[in-house]
Amino acid sequence: MTAPAPINDKGSLAHLLIFARYPELGRVKTRLAAGIGDEAALAVYQELLHHTFTVTAEIAAHKTLWLAEPLAAPVAFPEAWNSYEQLHQLPGDLGQKMQTAFAHAFAAGTTSALIIGTDCPGLTTELLTQAYTLLATHEVVIGPAEDGGYYLLGMRELYTDLFSNKSWSTDSVLAHTLADADRLGLEVAQLPTLRDVDDANDLQAWRASSKADKA
Repeated sequence: MTAPAPINDKGSLAHLLIFARYPELGRVKTRLAAGIGDEAALAVYQELLHHTFTVTAEIAAHKTLWLAEPLAAPVAFPEAWNSYEQLHQLPGDLGQKMQTAFAHAFAAGTTSALIIGTDCPGLTTELLTQAYTLLATHEVVIGPAEDGGYYLLGMRELYTDLFSNKSWSTDSVLAHTLADADRLGLEVAQLPTLRDVDDANDLQAWRASSKADKA
């Protein structure tokens, strides 16, 4: 069954922003590749891409795939994503890139936008729908990651402070983001904590959890 359309409080369609990379050998999941090799890391990335598409496909939002610039000519991206708007990330650190993506969504008229990556196998359609529901009563929604970052961020308008002065890809990102939201007086809703797949230990934990779920 298709998930209900997430509608913001002005009646316009919500936006879902997805950060991803082209599936290029040697260019994806580099921390994971350090433990399992480039080819195996590419295979895991393709698996995560498929999972991300599966859980987002039934969300009735305007979906924008924000792609990191390829090293050379882009390899083919899975055709299943062709129904999503596809744009390239602009130069800057991760915070600047995310701020640009949100600004693009709000300029298009939405007042309910979520951003995710392609690293979280625990993400579900139900969690995404819950995040949109929470945005009806909160200014910000965040999905904490076990590594101290976050796998999802949502907001009803652009709060640029949430993207400034962060040490991206460190365990301080979540705490500093929540501190900024508190300083701004924003009401924040938190989703369940999930684990991204960034390195070999994360992959091992994911595989073990998958086996336990099937047992």
